[in-house]
Formats: sequence, structure tokens, C-alpha cells
Amino acid sequence: MMHQLEEAAAYLRNRGFRAPDVGIVLGTGLARFIDKMDVHFTIPYKNIPHFPVATMEFHAGNLLFGTVGEKKVVAMQGRFHFYEGYSMKEITFPIRVMKLLGIKKLLLSNAAGGVNLDFKKGSLVLIEDHINLQPENPLTGPNFENLGPRFPDMSRPYDKEIGKQLKRIAQEEGVPLHEGVYAAVAGPNLETRAEYRYLKTIGTDVVGMSTVPEVIVANHMALPCAAVSVITDECDPDNLQAVNVEEIIEIAGKADKNLGHIFARLIKEML
Repeated sequence: MMHQLEEAAAYLRNRGFRAPDVGIVLGTGLARFIDKMDVHFTIPYKNIPHFPVATMEFHAGNLLFGTVGEKKVVAMQGRFHFYEGYSMKEITFPIRVMKLLGIKKLLLSNAAGGVNLDFKKGSLVLIEDHINLQPENPLTGPNFENLGPRFPDMSRPYDKEIGKQLKRIAQEEGVPLHEGVYAAVAGPNLETRAEYRYLKTIGTDVVGMSTVPEVIVANHMALPCAAVSVITDECDPDNLQAVNVEEIIEIAGKADKNLGHIFARLIKEML
């Protein structure tokens, strides 16, 4: 795998992806951050050696390089999911490549269901911890010591300082930013009423099908990261309504403007 990572990173460096400061993963329905970037280069995932290809029609499937203020940024327009049939190593391959390119911080976003019923549709939630319910781990198999240790610590998977900055910026912008625990499930189906009750019992505030694999790999590489969920459906087991993907995309899109603005401010103010 190291040879594949190095080959992908070399390909991108040769096309101008040099010395980025920050990497960002834009989840389902979340694309307005790109409006805040001065984009220099756009490369489809399918052109990058060993990269997976996004199969979801609402994920653009491009890697972008540009600037936000004075910071150099690599942005993923769309991510990969376990339910698409990819292994966890494939899902997290781009995170490792961004680290090899030189990013010092990683920001992630996703669309998620609100198990905590105080979180309404369109709310933003800063993930302060997670519960991994996915059936595979990106770190299984041989460990690459030059990337990180065999048994990485996960006592604080989300960087506290970045979280404090996000909360301050959100408050200054007048945008409510909740905090909560994210549970990652395999998908692609949404949960049953009984499963939502179970998730609440074990301490879940929001549930989704992504993010945790990338966060595990980031921690393995000592890469500080932060993640924000957009609540796209309310998971009340006593009043559960059918949800369709089009509605999820629409709700995420409405919240996207605020999230993109907060992320852009954060990147500009990062040291």
C-alpha cells in the first residue's frame, strides 16, 4: 500500500498539489465551501492512481487544490463509503495521500440523522466523540510504522483546540453549533425504530455512515481533525417518518452555506 500512496501523492505533486496546509472532506449535499476557495487545480478521482471512484450521483468525485485566504487547501468533493463496496483501506486512502502531501489539519463534514431529538433538521453538530459500529477497521492487516503506531490512542479522536475555534466562530457568526456523539453504521439502509432506541441507549446523538474511518486513520497518523454533522432527518422512534435521499440532499444544501462559511473562517484563522 505504501507504494500506491506514494505514487498517488507524486502524481498530485506533479500537477501542482504542493505543500497544502489543510485537507477537507465534503460530505453528502455539502459543497458550498468550494465557493470560498480560490481553486487552482481540479482532478477527477478516476485520474489519480489507485484512488477509488465515487459511485454516488450526488458526490462530484473531484480532488481540488486552492487557497482560502493565505492557506493552501486540498478538498475532496465527495467521499467513499463502506456501503459502496469499498474496503476501509480504500475509503481512507485519500486521507493518507493528503497527509503525505503535507496537510497539518483535517476537517470533515457529513449528513447525519438526529438521534438526540433536541437536534432539528438543518442543525449543525460538532462531533466531540464517536461510537464505531462499522464491521471493518482501516488499520487491520500489516501496520506501516512510518505512518503511525500499531495501537493508536483514541482517547481524544477530535482535536479539542480546533473544536474550540469552531465553536467561537459559530458563536460570532450567530450560527448555533451543538455538540454530540456520532455513531457510524455500515448502511446503506436507514435504521429501524428499535435500532434508534438502541443507539440512544448507548449514548448516540447523531448517526451516519461515514467519517469514523477517516478519523481513525487521521489519529493513526497524528493528524489533528475535526468533524461537523448536518442533521438531515430526526430519528424519533415513536414518530418515525419515511425519509428519501432527495430530502436529505435538500436539507443538507440549506445548511451548507453556514457550514462552508464557518469552515472558511476557521481555515483563514488557523495558525
